[in-house]
Amino acid sequence: AGNTGIGLALVASALGFRTVIVIPETQSQEKKDALRLAGADLVEVPAAPYKNPNNYVKLSGRLAEKLAATSPNGAIWANQFDNVANRRAHEEGTAQEIWAQTGGRIDGFVAAVGSGGTLAGVGLGLKAHDPKVTIALADPHGAALYEYYAHGVLKAEGSSITEGIGQGRITANLEGAPIDRAYRISDAEALEVLFDLAHHEGLVLGGSSGVNVAGAIRLAREMGPGHTIVTVLADPGARYLSKLWNPTFLAEKGLPVPQWLFRRAEFEVPFQAGS
Repeated sequence: AGNTGIGLALVASALGFRTVIVIPETQSQEKKDALRLAGADLVEVPAAPYKNPNNYVKLSGRLAEKLAATSPNGAIWANQFDNVANRRAHEEGTAQEIWAQTGGRIDGFVAAVGSGGTLAGVGLGLKAHDPKVTIALADPHGAALYEYYAHGVLKAEGSSITEGIGQGRITANLEGAPIDRAYRISDAEALEVLFDLAHHEGLVLGGSSGVNVAGAIRLAREMGPGHTIVTVLADPGARYLSKLWNPTFLAEKGLPVPQWLFRRAEFEVPFQAGS
């Protein structure tokens, strides 16, 4: 949904490589602007389900093949959803960092799924240290994984304004993921968490972070006091100002809007005459 593309584009620019990013046109304008600012060639395509041959993932694979055959220096397809280097990086990196920073005192890890690399990789890495660590999926409405891990059926229900998470298939990164619990998180629940983090913690975050923290709260309530639950804050809110942090957009979707998001200055600025 753009965030991985931004990271790839920044690294590629520093190394002198060209980056071509294929993205659904429904993604936020802020992400598109960030990709272009990072130096990527941006290809916007209509949103389509994975079974459609013009789904952005499948189209990007065909485009990579074409560029590999026609570009002087060739091309590679990052294939973030099914390239298991994604999962391995979290298994060998993120999971070890979490284990070290918690001193091995961790009871649960929660994350949403886009490619599945974070949840599967961290889950595998933590369970290698302690099989009793609970790994939980936090899934937005409109995704199919909650039903899969809770009831064994890939079935999507509802819809969500979140971007980049909510999967309708088992990616290569998700295969064999040690998922113990699954939660379905509504937009309203995730937004309540996001607004609280912004208003009380000074953390302005994106939709997947809201879903992650909401899932962590669910697991913490089930486990009770004295347990350590970890999640990740995966996206900054600045990439969603036109959507998640836009009171007009939220109101049009029938979603809650905190009054402070409407706030305007109620005082006069004391300019001096003749200045």
